[in-house]
Amino acid sequence: MRLILIIGLFITNFSNVFAQSNSGSIEGTITTPQGSPVSGVNINIKGLKRFTTTNDNGFFQFRSVPYGNYILIYSFERETSREVHVTVPPQNDSTSTYNLTLNTKELSEVVIRIGGSINKGIATVGKANIPLMDLPQAVTIIGQNTIRNQQAQRLSDVMRNVNGMYLGGARASTQETFYARGYNLSNTNTFKNGFRVNSGVMPEMSSIENVEILKGGAALLYGNVAPGGILNMVTKKPRFNFGGEVSMRSGSFGLYKPAFDIYGPISKSVAYRVNGTYENANSYREVVHSERMYINPSFLFKLSEKTKLLVQADYLQHKFTPDFGIGTLSDKENVFGGKTIPDVGRSAFFGAPWQYAKTVQATASLELNHRLNDNWQLSVLSGYQNYQRDYFSLERIQADVNGKYLRPLGKTNNREHYFNVQVNINGEFKTGKFNHKILVGADAEKFTTLNLTSTYTSKSIYDTISLLNPSAYTARTDMPDNWKWNTSARTPVISTGIYVQDLVTITEKIKILAGVRWSLQQADKTKTTYLQKNDSVGYGMILVDKAFSPRLGIVYRPSANNTIFASYSNSFTPNSSASVTDIYGNPLKPSIIDQYEVGIKNDFWGGLLSANLTLYRIINNNLTQMAMYDKDGNENNNSNLREMSGQTTSDGIEIDFKSQPVKGWDIMAGYSYNNMRYTKTTGNAGSYVEGKRLVNSPAHTANATAFYTIQKGIVKGLKFGAGAYYVGDRNAGWNPVYALNTSTKEVYINDRMFSVKGFVTVDVSAGYSYKKYSLLVKLANIGNTYNYYIHENYSINPIPPRNFMLTAAYRF
Repeated sequence: MRLILIIGLFITNFSNVFAQSNSGSIEGTITTPQGSPVSGVNINIKGLKRFTTTNDNGFFQFRSVPYGNYILIYSFERETSREVHVTVPPQNDSTSTYNLTLNTKELSEVVIRIGGSINKGIATVGKANIPLMDLPQAVTIIGQNTIRNQQAQRLSDVMRNVNGMYLGGARASTQETFYARGYNLSNTNTFKNGFRVNSGVMPEMSSIENVEILKGGAALLYGNVAPGGILNMVTKKPRFNFGGEVSMRSGSFGLYKPAFDIYGPISKSVAYRVNGTYENANSYREVVHSERMYINPSFLFKLSEKTKLLVQADYLQHKFTPDFGIGTLSDKENVFGGKTIPDVGRSAFFGAPWQYAKTVQATASLELNHRLNDNWQLSVLSGYQNYQRDYFSLERIQADVNGKYLRPLGKTNNREHYFNVQVNINGEFKTGKFNHKILVGADAEKFTTLNLTSTYTSKSIYDTISLLNPSAYTARTDMPDNWKWNTSARTPVISTGIYVQDLVTITEKIKILAGVRWSLQQADKTKTTYLQKNDSVGYGMILVDKAFSPRLGIVYRPSANNTIFASYSNSFTPNSSASVTDIYGNPLKPSIIDQYEVGIKNDFWGGLLSANLTLYRIINNNLTQMAMYDKDGNENNNSNLREMSGQTTSDGIEIDFKSQPVKGWDIMAGYSYNNMRYTKTTGNAGSYVEGKRLVNSPAHTANATAFYTIQKGIVKGLKFGAGAYYVGDRNAGWNPVYALNTSTKEVYINDRMFSVKGFVTVDVSAGYSYKKYSLLVKLANIGNTYNYYIHENYSINPIPPRNFMLTAAYRF
């Protein structure tokens, strides 16, 4: 098989601007003939002892290459190509084409330039191997360099680099809850290697190669997803060259975290990788403690020249202290919870020393890729997840005006088994003058959840304390044992879908992306066992939702470095479950969601600067909420009885910047504006008030980071960096609703919403690399900003104070 290596020389007109740097970058994307990215290709610059390997997007990069003539050598699975001569900087604007012999792959688009782009490469979460410039929606990929430079400890450390995405409060801080374009990205929108994962777990970042965020509509590819976007964590993969790293991380509040990562060949056709870590830490919050263990093995099998099998698994065990933060005060005696955040210290803890949450998550997956011919490829994927959480804690912190807090008890146990199978066929063909890049696929998944509730209810009070006067009461410290399991509810849910998508090249500058998905979701009868009633059993009903999800986008490329796009997509979100119905016991219609998006993607000056602009509108029809009255006309207190109540609309704008203006200097910035509000409600008792911004949706967010590495001299390898992150004013509590005065029968507004000011945090970093050794230190929140992550009005958690983190590593 003959292969093509394309070297694009794009910076001739601009090299003089940065001539003082006397160096540039060599970077590129390696793909199969049909455009699929190829990971694990080894590349070296002859004579410089510079080596690298393509990542999961087929991307590689050599930075700070001194001006001159060089020879690149490529090898893949022990097959070596002939030598390729390149010049830095390029001498003209032409494209040089080389025919290589590398039996299994095509290497393409090797770009020699200074700078970086957020618009190059392919997002694996898109399934269809469409270059980012040809995709009519916003995509952000946070790569390994950013994850390492920022010493990302949690997924939230990565996501704050993505404009329009922000960390919201979670109940008892038991997980990280992210929002995008006003919508909560829950289990349905969180993926690892293309498979859904339970967002009740805080993922381990040491195993993550990059994080992909596909904003806007994703229902065609993944079925039942909430609007706003999806995130996909891509783990590190096996390599056919031996290497690895051992590291030790320590920091404030007693953090210590040893980690290892080892990869290499087992044979000519089998490669492996295994990474793992142990983490132990206290907290700036009194009593709070966390302990984690993680392991992630993977194997890559070259079954034939055309077929590969990737096997991956991981196991995470996390034991930690649930923390409801500092809660709220009402404005009356013996009325609990309100709009006032108590003036207590950042470290004040109002739980008990014995409370705990024990979480275990195990995943396994297979990915089989077979190249049918030069234009067609088959992918078969299968995944499994086992999730468990054992939880026992004091609950909601809601106090009266004097700080009096009746501490309630809660104990639950949640388990989930998840199976997924995907089959995708990618191909390229022509019809007349039109080129087609088509994706045809099908998927099926099954969730089985088992939820145990205890005999503790919201009225089960442990004791009474005061948030404002610790000496007012004597707090208990013993762990209660007067509980029993009350109910066990098992619910299986099956989802299937088939989809087709086609990127049609109409002309050199115009492309159309069109597709449709048909989805079916069936929630089988919930089997509820009443453990305190002689194990009697009750069954719910079978619920079935079906829907078509279309997608249409147009791309106009006035040049190779500019894209203008517009797109529309439609999706649905089920509103019923085995326990959630309308007041007559009937299933609720699903919410129908329309998403509109327009934008511009630009690479200026050969990629020295990338600047993207996106505008969107998301309309959620058939919004549901708790019914005010039951079928007999009585006031309803059952949150599982719901009614259709109207519509929400989310409008916004997002701006992204990235630049590498000179050698060693990386800059990334973003800004977003969002206005998500209720736009159509009934006005009846129980419905939301129109025009009010939804809680947990700040109007403005922004981020900016810069890292600079010294390239020569005595202090070569010395690195400096800084990041600033802004989250705007937010509404907290609950959105106001219309309520009925039972005495006067008049409707009034029940307003339980309050405002929380925005905040800015700033981090600074410094590091040094020498040969195989590296040291990196970060000082986070240097201004010691004080603010909160908020979940409704009972889980108000102060953000971390000023703190430090240090990572020492040895690479081999």
